[in-house]
Amino acid sequence: MPSEMRRPDVAAGTARSALDYYLIFPETRDGAPSAQPDGIVVEQFMLADDHTATGLATTVWTAADGGWRSSAAFSRAIRSDPRLRARIVPVRRGDAETAYRRLGEGALPDETTLRTYFLEHASLPGSPPLLLTPPEVPEGFHEKRVYRILFAGHLRKDRLAYLHQVLGMTLAGPQARVLGTGHLRVAGDAFTWELCQIGGGMASCVDLTAYLGDPPGDTVGALLRELMTIMRYEGLIPVTIERFC
Repeated sequence: MPSEMRRPDVAAGTARSALDYYLIFPETRDGAPSAQPDGIVVEQFMLADDHTATGLATTVWTAADGGWRSSAAFSRAIRSDPRLRARIVPVRRGDAETAYRRLGEGALPDETTLRTYFLEHASLPGSPPLLLTPPEVPEGFHEKRVYRILFAGHLRKDRLAYLHQVLGMTLAGPQARVLGTGHLRVAGDAFTWELCQIGGGMASCVDLTAYLGDPPGDTVGALLRELMTIMRYEGLIPVTIERFC
């Protein structure tokens, strides 16, 4: 394993908020940058102690309805319906605040209030990793874990150079299944990840391998969140976080 790894800033910026924000645009937008959104989506993944996703809470506000509604069905539709997903743009909270104000609603509710609107949760059923044989743990580490962050949608190939800059990824050819790889070392823990396109280009994933020291650090959860958020800002819609070992 590499002795030195470039480190993304897992403690700042996009990793801080546990809520994800999206704008809903009308079908007639056709990619026009001046188009006005007509709705806002706010989501939060429910996580187990090992940072795998167990559920997804969603609340939606639209100008037509004028109020917030919790909808697990809408959450599933974003991820399964390409036509609807084309109308959804991942944004930062500041962008959602600006859109909400421009649509005449004043200040966007704070995150504590938004969480009270999460009345429906979409269940993300999972199971403990199936370990047919104990995973091989390199010398100097206590535990090995393998995670997958699954996304609906595919990454634009012209954005790979940006990800190389942000994450220090080594890039592969644009037609390769594995688009890039990255590495990170934090205290007694070490991480490697691969950005992949799967399902014939209909979906994407980040596969993260974590080698944890004893005791393990707190970086694995923050890194999963950071990787998910960076890819989300590239237009991908996170579906779940699962663990293979």
